[in-house]
Amino acid sequence: MANLIITGGAGFIGANFVRHWRKVSPNDGIVVLDALTYAGNPANIADVPDVSLVEGDICDTALVSQLIADHDVDTIVHFAAESHVDRSITGPDAFVTTNVIGTHSLLKAAKAAWLDKGTGRPHRFHHVSTDEVYGTLELDDPAFSESTPYAPNSPYSASKAGSDHLVRAYHHTYGLETTTSNCSNNYGPYQFPEKLIPLFTLNALSGKNLPIYGDGMNIRDWLHVEDHCIGIELIMRKGRIGETYNVGGGQELPNIEVIKEICRGVDEAFARNPALASVFPDAPAAHGRPSAELMTYVQDRKGHDRRYAIDETKIRSELGYEPSRDFPQGFADTLNWFLDNQDWWRPLVARAALAG
Repeated sequence: MANLIITGGAGFIGANFVRHWRKVSPNDGIVVLDALTYAGNPANIADVPDVSLVEGDICDTALVSQLIADHDVDTIVHFAAESHVDRSITGPDAFVTTNVIGTHSLLKAAKAAWLDKGTGRPHRFHHVSTDEVYGTLELDDPAFSESTPYAPNSPYSASKAGSDHLVRAYHHTYGLETTTSNCSNNYGPYQFPEKLIPLFTLNALSGKNLPIYGDGMNIRDWLHVEDHCIGIELIMRKGRIGETYNVGGGQELPNIEVIKEICRGVDEAFARNPALASVFPDAPAAHGRPSAELMTYVQDRKGHDRRYAIDETKIRSELGYEPSRDFPQGFADTLNWFLDNQDWWRPLVARAALAG
């Protein structure tokens, strides 16, 4: 039996991991530490049994230390991060604070509890990072591997790169038992509606424009969040201490193809279920028109990386990882989840509209 702190466990990927870990390890203790900023939502884990949610800041080292002591924690899974590139361009300070200083706060608390007191107990600090730390690829470049040099191009990716280096340093300098995973673009249930797939899905349902950066040919590797959780579990159970593993979905697609798939999926959903027209009367599909008519091209984002691609040979060969979904199936599942869980996302959209 393990006792875990899962930071950012009320956010998108963290909440899915809380759900996954509770399912595969029903007897483990779970404490979720989340600042409950705009993207943290207690509803994401409200129905998960035996989870303690603590509202708090990972920069509060004393709080983290107290939680480790009070709950006899031997494992930290670190998701908490500012993660939206657009927000990092307009407000980078929060990204440095949370992603760099916050990670260092956690590492200090973990070192104090697990190493400085001389217990020698087995422990694990797993750090969840991003493929964006590697920079950008040309079309004919090989995919990112764990040995690809870091070359971050946005304040977000630079702050994540800094946090990765700190985790590595705490292993090599102090002997903290760490692992790191760098993942590709996630999608799936509970994703906050500022990211491409939920944003464009909900825009298509409400008849709002689908704004495409530049020429729409920026390429990403798409990873369903449940496959990501499986990858993290494999790393935590079987991964080598001090190592980094890239986790991808094996679905390298231009943004424009992702957006076309969203439009196709929404149109097909309305064709299968005509009752959706009364629920979403502003959707073009409610009137027999293609959702693609909402597509519009806008000025490209500053510093927009052209291509990301993940070489997941290491995690496949060492740990037996294999994603279970291609993108069409993964998006179909995701669309069905958003159609079935309007009570979850409608308040978030309304709140964003009021804030705007």
